[in-house]
Amino acid sequence: MAEIVPKAKSDPVIEGVEIDVGPAAVWLRSRAPLSVLASAVVGGDLDATQHVVNMHVSRDYQSDDPAADLRAFARRLGIPGPFVGLMTAAWTERATVAWEDADGVRVGAIATVGLSGPAAAGVSSPVVWQPSTINLVAVLDARLERGAAVNGVITATEAKVGALVEAGVLTAEGVQATGTVTDAVVIAWTGRGPRVPYLGPGAVAGWCLARAARRAVLDGIPRR
Repeated sequence: MAEIVPKAKSDPVIEGVEIDVGPAAVWLRSRAPLSVLASAVVGGDLDATQHVVNMHVSRDYQSDDPAADLRAFARRLGIPGPFVGLMTAAWTERATVAWEDADGVRVGAIATVGLSGPAAAGVSSPVVWQPSTINLVAVLDARLERGAAVNGVITATEAKVGALVEAGVLTAEGVQATGTVTDAVVIAWTGRGPRVPYLGPGAVAGWCLARAARRAVLDGIPRR
């Protein structure tokens, strides 16, 4: 059944949530459904799921139907229902996980960082899709309003850019990189605990998200 042989399994820092990190994928799973907001190859239209899968592919990966490949992989894992599915050419066994908590809100961020094609948003020209990407998955033990989840996407992205700036990552043209051409973000939350109406970096929960996301991306940047 399980094609993913975890290199490491996290302790359930959030009750009921586990993170498996291995060479085939990073797999976040929850006993209870998590609410989600995601930019993803599969499941970007979902409101809730128990599974987020970030599947490793080779740098020369090409497919007429990446979503079908992800669904087949999920079936091999034994995932029975709808899931959020991402792809990356970064080494998933090197995924980095960072945790922060304050005022009863606990936040985890999981990053896989591939930088063979760094880009600067608004500067770099459009290119053919590549599987080199920064995938960032955040999970919060909190009750988020939908608008707060959108704030969370912005906050996590700002933290990712901050990590790239701190690491001095540049594009091929020598411009400060803001990401790659195929980055993805997933915000997931348990729906229990403190109510969070806003997730900007000035709010306590947003501050936790930003710190966890920034550290996960920074720690995952390959040595250059």
